Amino acid sequence: MFDKSKIWVKRKYYDTVNSIAFYPAFIALMFLVAAYVTITLDFSEFGKSLKSNFSWLTLKDASTARSIISTILAGILSLTVFSFSMVMIVLNQAASQMSNRILDKLIGNRFQQMVLGVYIGTIVFALFLLSTIRDIESHLSIPVLSTYLLIIFTIFDIFLFIYFLHYITQSVKYEVIINRIYDDTKESMDVECSYEKPLLIALKIESNYTINGPRSGIFEGFAEEPLLKLCEENDFSLSFLHTKSTFLFKGQPVAMVSKQLDEKVATKISESFLYHEEERIENNFFYGFKQLTEIALKALSPGINDPGTAIVSMRSLFVLLLKRNLAHPKLIFEDSNLQQRVVMKEQTFEEIFERTVMPIWDYGKTDRLLIREMYQLLLQLSNVTDSISVKKMLKSVEHQITNRNDDVNVS
Repeated sequence: MFDKSKIWVKRKYYDTVNSIAFYPAFIALMFLVAAYVTITLDFSEFGKSLKSNFSWLTLKDASTARSIISTILAGILSLTVFSFSMVMIVLNQAASQMSNRILDKLIGNRFQQMVLGVYIGTIVFALFLLSTIRDIESHLSIPVLSTYLLIIFTIFDIFLFIYFLHYITQSVKYEVIINRIYDDTKESMDVECSYEKPLLIALKIESNYTINGPRSGIFEGFAEEPLLKLCEENDFSLSFLHTKSTFLFKGQPVAMVSKQLDEKVATKISESFLYHEEERIENNFFYGFKQLTEIALKALSPGINDPGTAIVSMRSLFVLLLKRNLAHPKLIFEDSNLQQRVVMKEQTFEEIFERTVMPIWDYGKTDRLLIREMYQLLLQLSNVTDSISVKKMLKSVEHQITNRNDDVNVS
């Protein structure tokens, strides 16, 4: 149960940190702390002495300070609404013309979250400051330092808004989104596929004993430390029956074990299996391949009809395929005695190729631009891999090009 609780806490922590509200809430809290500190300084003896020595650090009456803060507050509220109305428009456009799967990349963008946090923080600062102003005769008791600091924040917000306009118009470009998916997928592959050659799997399990899944969801591997500890303590080995990213129903066999285990141990094993509801590239690099395929297919649809975007996406896809051909994931997991205990099922290069490139070809093999680009990419990939699927598809593309040339000559 401890291991299960640790996995649950880790998952909740990850979801919280990557939530769209985390950075805005944290930045707003920092602004609130800053407001408390500056207002305390304003009303301290040091602050009053500072305001009395510098004549420009004064506001003659409370109504002037209140007017300044109220104006800023209304302006930043309008700026916030306008800025994130633009974000919603961008998200809607990206979802309708590319793929719903890329929304996580746009929603989870750190810069957008920080801009939202700064705007909300400025509003919080202004509201907190406004609540401290009283109609009193002494101008030294007006929070002038805090008011001037709010003005500085406002000027910064205006320049931030100008840059935000530039940023949001750039971020919606198809090339930018595709490159972002490519970079994230490459980064995930650098972590998961760290071997130049496939590792030799000495462990062979042939038995009728299986462990069933505890719930429905997308299978994403296992908690390494708890499962290996169970294997060592109970002296058994385990081999998974499905690759990562496979959707499994509750109660379906997930893994095969080398011997029969009691129900308590089997339950602990099933609790170490990881499931996710969302397809995150950081959890599995294959989702990056899948997203690039979906973008290409959407671009080739009759409603969009944008083969240029499909070609850009396809180029990134082939570069990643080349990398996957030269790098291999970790499939064997050993216990503390260096004995092989767990074997993952590999999603091979052939499988990835067939699930990502072939659908693009099926959908776009009548487009001349895509045919020519597909031929060039397959020709280069076939020079560095012995993949049967690549060579078969290359022949299919060559055959399509020949038929088209024959049709042109006949006409």
